[in-house]
Amino acid sequence: MKARHRRLIFIAVGVIGLVVAVLFLMNALRSNLVYFLTPTEAMAGEKAQPEGRQFRLGGMVKKNSVKKTPGGLKVAFVVTDHQHSLPVHFEGILPDLFREGQGVVAEGVLRDKQFYASKVLAKHDEKYMPPEAANAMKGGSFKAPKKP
Repeated sequence: MKARHRRLIFIAVGVIGLVVAVLFLMNALRSNLVYFLTPTEAMAGEKAQPEGRQFRLGGMVKKNSVKKTPGGLKVAFVVTDHQHSLPVHFEGILPDLFREGQGVVAEGVLRDKQFYASKVLAKHDEKYMPPEAANAMKGGSFKAPKKP
């Protein structure tokens, strides 16, 4: 076998190995991707139909909607973006900052227009909100924040 043929085989094997590595990386990234949606977006089925897929639901905990099971860890509450609301069911310990009227992000799945959360994260300060989340809550178009 000539040196030229060996070099071509070496390059072909290298390219095939690189393609396989990129495919494995893309598959791993796709399986770990978690979308952030508001109740309006989740109800509309945006971002490749979230029904049955894991995603993060963000919004405000609706006033007078928190219902805790006495003596248990089951909690039901409603998350709203002031346009649509979505009931959330969670079993576990809630964060200390979880309150009605406060911001919350819940990670879980949507089934039959009910959100079943595996994690609940409470926002610690309502003064700051990422521009994308604030814009989604207001229903307007995204505008980059002004520099001071």
